[in-house]
Amino acid sequence: MAIPNVKRFRITSPDGADTATLMAVMPKGSDLDAYLKDASSRFDWKAWRDMKASTNKTRVGQQKQKKAK
Repeated sequence: MAIPNVKRFRITSPDGADTATLMAVMPKGSDLDAYLKDASSRFDWKAWRDMKASTNKTRVGQQKQKKAK
């Protein structure tokens, strides 16, 4: 079941090289720009890059090899 009023925001890394998606429920009247700036500065970009790089190297399973006669 989904959480109501959740919005997706795209944040960029301080060096501008990467973007990530942040999901949050924002109260009415809050300063969205200040929140996103603070969130992007506190976001763990090193761990995010490591996780993103390791997903491509996942080995799902072994394939059977046919014997050559």
